[in-house]
Amino acid sequence: MARTSTAHRPNAGTKGVPRADREEQILLAASEVFGTAGFASASVAAIAARAGISKPLIYNYFGSKEGLFTACLHRGGEILAGEMERIASGDAVGLERALLTLEGIFRLLEPQPWLWRLFFDPTVPRSERGIAAEMALHTDRITALADEGVAEMLRLTAGPDVDPLDASALSAVWMSIVDALVTWWLQHPDQSPEEMTQRCVRLFVAALSAEFPASAVAAPAD
Repeated sequence: MARTSTAHRPNAGTKGVPRADREEQILLAASEVFGTAGFASASVAAIAARAGISKPLIYNYFGSKEGLFTACLHRGGEILAGEMERIASGDAVGLERALLTLEGIFRLLEPQPWLWRLFFDPTVPRSERGIAAEMALHTDRITALADEGVAEMLRLTAGPDVDPLDASALSAVWMSIVDALVTWWLQHPDQSPEEMTQRCVRLFVAALSAEFPASAVAAPAD
C-alpha cells in the first residue's frame, strides 16, 4: 500500500501524533532550553534532543530558530498575561490585587521558571520583526493591566481625580517592582510561592508603614 503523504495535510503530525500536540511538545522543550541557556547559547539541535524529535522537523514546523523563539514568546505571553487577566477580572483592588497578582505569578512559574526569562533575555535579537512584534504585543497587554490596577489604587487614596502623571509614574514603578521580585525569587529557588508571597506582604507593610519626613509632604507651590 502506498504511503499517505502529510505534505498537504496541515493538521497532520508525525508518527501518528497530531500536529497541535507535536507543536506543543516542541514549544515546551524549546521554552525550557531558551529560558535556561538563553537565546544565543540555545541550539536547535539541543531543543530537538530535549523534545525527542529530529532537528529538520523543527524547521519544518517553525522555519527558523527565530521563528521557534517567536512561537515560544507567544505561548509564554498567553500563559502569563492570561493569569494576570484572570486575577484582574476578580473583585480585588489596590494592594490586595497586587499581592494576588504576585502570588499568581509565583505559582504559575514554580514548575516552569524559564517562561519569565524568555522576556528578559539580553541575547534575544529584538530587532527581528517577528520577535519584536510578539514582545510588544504582550508588553502592551501587561502594561494595560498595570495601568488599570494602579488607577484603581490611586482612586482609593486620592479620589476620582487621579493625576495622569502620577498614574504613569506609579505604573512604571509597579512593573519594575514585579520584575525585581520575580527575578530575585528565581535566583532563590528554595523559596516556595507561599513563602515568597508572605515575604512580599512583609516588604509592602514595611515600606508603607514608614513615616515620611515633613519636608517630603510639603504643599505644592501655587
